[in-house]
Amino acid sequence: MDNELIKSCEAKAQEWLSSPVYDEQTKAEVKALLDAADKTALVDAFYQSLEFGTGGLRGIMGAGTNRMNRYIVGAATQGFANYINKAFAGKKDTAVVVGHDCRNHGREFAETVANIFSANGIKVYLFESLRPTPEISFAIRQLGAQAGVNVTASHNPKEYNGYKAYWEDGAQVLSPHDTGIIDEVNKVSVDDVKWQGNPDLIQIIGGEMDWDYLQAVKEAMVDQEVINRQKDLNIVYTPLHGTGRVIIPEALRSWGFQNIHVVPEQMVIDGNFPTVVSPNPENSEAMTLGMKLGTKLNADLVIASDPDADRLAIVCRNPKGEWEILNGNQTCMMFAWYIIANKKKLGQLKGNEFLVKTIVTTELIKRIADKNGVEMMDCYTGFKWIAALIRENEGIKKYIGGGEESFGFLPFDKVRDKDSPASICLICEIAAWAKDNGKTLYDLLMDIYLEYGFTLNHTVNVVRPGKTGADEIKQMMVDFRGAKAPKTLGGSKVICTKDYQALTATDAVGNVTKLEMPATSNVLQWFTEDGTKVSVRPSGTEPKIKFYIEAPAEMQCPKCYPSACEDGMAKVKAVCADLGI
Repeated sequence: MDNELIKSCEAKAQEWLSSPVYDEQTKAEVKALLDAADKTALVDAFYQSLEFGTGGLRGIMGAGTNRMNRYIVGAATQGFANYINKAFAGKKDTAVVVGHDCRNHGREFAETVANIFSANGIKVYLFESLRPTPEISFAIRQLGAQAGVNVTASHNPKEYNGYKAYWEDGAQVLSPHDTGIIDEVNKVSVDDVKWQGNPDLIQIIGGEMDWDYLQAVKEAMVDQEVINRQKDLNIVYTPLHGTGRVIIPEALRSWGFQNIHVVPEQMVIDGNFPTVVSPNPENSEAMTLGMKLGTKLNADLVIASDPDADRLAIVCRNPKGEWEILNGNQTCMMFAWYIIANKKKLGQLKGNEFLVKTIVTTELIKRIADKNGVEMMDCYTGFKWIAALIRENEGIKKYIGGGEESFGFLPFDKVRDKDSPASICLICEIAAWAKDNGKTLYDLLMDIYLEYGFTLNHTVNVVRPGKTGADEIKQMMVDFRGAKAPKTLGGSKVICTKDYQALTATDAVGNVTKLEMPATSNVLQWFTEDGTKVSVRPSGTEPKIKFYIEAPAEMQCPKCYPSACEDGMAKVKAVCADLGI
């Protein structure tokens, strides 16, 4: 390890030890890092300062500049407060909404945030206890606040916590506000933070906002009659120890579902997530208890939300009666199909509707939209980009849904982030519609594949933690743009390369066209002759680089689905071999 880097980190750690600002517990943790023979943990804790990525501020909890602790949260909040006061200079009664999820230190961090905003003359609406991320977004819009913060690390492991920053439209911050906030944060030292809150400027909110949010969620409903006919749909739900427990069972009841069962062990609020390895609904392991209860109760479907209840996972039965976990692309595709098909049948489409998906999400959604005459827009990964398209088209076009492959969907526009309460209610409506037509969700998925074609979507996460890992990920992207740029993938010729950092699309003979996007992003995409799509991007919130592979295969009938998956997976493995991952 670089000696200069170690010395730099030791100097930063010594500053923490000598400052009167830090408490004794923090200093003891820093001293232990300094005294350790192996300096890896020290370097990881101090080699950089946490910055806003695609999901805001997120990191492992502990002492250090590269860790989530009340001092890093405090400095970020002071910088955010400074930016808000500049951006809204002259405005009276500037306000923010503050919430948190079930994470360890969540309430402590949220109260720290509330105190600092109030100390800077900003009114704070602080939720009384944990609430879903989408409700924070909704509350910002409902209360006319100028910004908001939700203390959450979403679906990350228990060691993490985070800080999602929102702007007045209820969406996570975009340019120029993201860089503006970072600039202000970078000016702040821990000595500048106004820690002492003003109680007169902090208002506790809860039940009334829950009611307003639940009423808004009902706007995502397409067909009440279907639900009325299938009100006894047998539903098993788990919040994975998180915030969904506060809202989702009640939301389902408000839509008319009457046969709702919860996983009792996972209704317990616990930031240690004792019943799962990781509270990520993308991991099938997290669904084990739900499926076990679903089997016992002969449920129609099993549903989960992640700790901050922005993502959802769905498990349905295949023709053998076995549980089948749908992936995020399948979920998003099913939402898009149902919203279009049934709004069209009910005469709810006026011709100005649009859907949104992220560039790494399945292209089958575009096929569905195109065939039905509905506009489909592409955007970068992250719901702030979907929110930006909603905002740009507000009053001109009608947003009817948007999602991404990572288990997130938003079926209405009163919220500007992923919304699992609304999405879970809607997927239950879709299951009710399927049952009304003698089908299961699985059957519906097969119908969609047969009409629009089959592709297998597979994500490969290459994890590289720490400083050395960050350097390795950076070099991988450099190589893919240069010496290791693929000419073929899985035996098929690359016919188009899209580089969102350069905002260029290059065809097989070298012709270059410009990509129309709102900003640059460190993403590469390759498209091949046989319809394979590969996207690669470093994660903005986690120490990994992600490869999204979409591989087509033949599927002539529902019984062909397993063999189509096998053929698609063979193509995926060939692509991985070509990329050296």
